[in-house]
Amino acid sequence: MSSSKHSSELRRLALSVLQPGFVGTEAPDWILRDIGDGLASVVLFSRNIVSTEQVARLTARLRAENPDLIVAIDEEAGDVTRIESATGSSRPGNFALGTVDDAALTEAVAADLGRQLRTAGVSLDYAPSADVNSNPDNPVIGVRSFGSDPEVVSRHTTAWIRGLQSSGVAACAKHFPGHGDVAVDSHHDLPAYPAGQDEIAAQALPPFRAAVAAGVRAVMSGHLLVPAYDPDLPATLSRRILHGLLREELGFDGLVVSDAIEMGAVTRRYGIDGATVKAVAAGVDAVCVGGESAEEATVALLVKALTAAVTGGELSEERLAEAAGRVAEFARWSAGLRAAGAAGDAAGDGIGHVAARRAVRLTGAARAALPLTAAPHVVELAPVTNMAIGKETPWGVAEPLRERLPGTTSVRVRGQELEEGTVALESCALEPAVGRPLVIVARDAARHTWMSRAVTGLTAARPDAIVVEMGLPGTTTVAAAQIFTHGASAASGVAAAEVLTDTAAP
Repeated sequence: MSSSKHSSELRRLALSVLQPGFVGTEAPDWILRDIGDGLASVVLFSRNIVSTEQVARLTARLRAENPDLIVAIDEEAGDVTRIESATGSSRPGNFALGTVDDAALTEAVAADLGRQLRTAGVSLDYAPSADVNSNPDNPVIGVRSFGSDPEVVSRHTTAWIRGLQSSGVAACAKHFPGHGDVAVDSHHDLPAYPAGQDEIAAQALPPFRAAVAAGVRAVMSGHLLVPAYDPDLPATLSRRILHGLLREELGFDGLVVSDAIEMGAVTRRYGIDGATVKAVAAGVDAVCVGGESAEEATVALLVKALTAAVTGGELSEERLAEAAGRVAEFARWSAGLRAAGAAGDAAGDGIGHVAARRAVRLTGAARAALPLTAAPHVVELAPVTNMAIGKETPWGVAEPLRERLPGTTSVRVRGQELEEGTVALESCALEPAVGRPLVIVARDAARHTWMSRAVTGLTAARPDAIVVEMGLPGTTTVAAAQIFTHGASAASGVAAAEVLTDTAAP
C-alpha cells in the first residue's frame, strides 16, 4: 500500500471512531464532508434542536451522506434533557422513577421517549445513567440516578433499556464502572472512587451487569479514578477497567463510548488530543466530543492525533481498526433496530405526567395545608447546576402554579445574591407573602448550605409555608409542610402544582 493510500485509510479509521457535535440547526458543510470521508457518528445537543420535526429534517440530511450514520443524543429525560431543553422535560427523570419503583412504568416512559427520538431520527441515546447514587453529596449524579440501592437501580436500568430499545433507539448505560460514590464533578476535575473491589462489585457493578443482560449494546465510560483497579488512570483511559473489568469480567462485547473527552477530568492532565489517543488505546471504540468543543478544528486535531499516534507507535493500527470495526457493527445493528422500532409522537400530557404525579410524596403537614385556595408567593431557590443540565432548561413550580392560580407571584433567588447582600429574603420573599400562602421551592437543599439556611430561616418566619423539594430529599425542615417531587423536570413542576391546588392524592 502506498504511503498516501495508507495515510488516507488511517484518516478514515480515525474519523470513524469520533462522535462529534456541531453548532447549528442545519448540518454544516464540514460535517457532511467528514461523513463522506468516513465519520460514522454525530451527537446532537440542545443547540441543534428547535423541534422534533426540525431534527428529523437535520438527521435526514446527515443520513443522505451515510444511511447507517449513528446519530446520538444525551437525553436522559428529567433534569438532563436535550430534545425538550427549551420547555423542560415532559417526563420525570430516573430518581422519580426509582422512587415509584414500578418497572413497567419506567419501561413505558422510556418507550415513549424512544418513540420521540426515533421520529427525530436519533439512533443512540446516551442513557440511562446506571450509577448508584450512594453519596448524597455527589455534585453531578443526584437525581440522575434511579437511587441508592443497587437492586432498585439494576431493576430500572433493565426496564429503561428495554423500553427505549423497543421503540428503535439504542441505549447506552453510563458511567462505567459507576459515578455514584464521588464528591467531585468530572466536568471540572478528576473524581476518585476509593472503594475496594468487593464493595465495587456489590454496590456499583450490578446495574451494569443488568444492562448487559438486558441487551445493551453501548456502555459509556466515566472519567473517574478507581484505584482498586487502576491507581494511575481514570476509567476512560484504563485498559484494566475497560478491557479487564468490562469486557473480560462482565462479558460486554458491544461499543464502548467515552464520556465527553473535553471534560476537565481527563484534559487537565493529557489535553483533549492526548486523552483521545489514550482512550482509544485503552479500549474506547467511540470518542464523544463536542459538548463544549464543537468546531471543525477539534475534529481535525483529534484525527491528526490518532493518525500520528499510530505512525509513532503510541497506538496500534490493530486497536484503531478494532474500534472502527465495533463502530461499524454497532451502526449496522442500530440501523436495523431503528427500522424495526415503533414510531410515534411523544405522549404529551400522557405517561410522563402520570409518572411524575406518581413520584410526588407529601408529609402529613403538607396534606393538612392543602389545597391552596389563594394565589401564593413562590420563592424558588436556584443552585448553580452541573454542566450536564442545560442552563436554558426551565424548572420550578411558579409557572405551572400561575396557570392554576392567577395572581401567583414569584421570585428566583441565587446563593451568590444572598452572600453578596444584593438580595434580602425579608424584602423579596417574606414581605410579598404577607397575608397569602408562601411556597418555597428548593433543589437539593441538603447539599447547599446557603439554601438549607434560607429554607430554615423562611420556615421559621412563616411556619405555615409549604416547601417543595425538587432534588434529593433531605432532613433540613422536618417540621415544615413538605412536598417531594424527586426531580426538577417540567413534568415534576406540573405535578407539584397539581398537588398544591388539588386535594386529590398524587
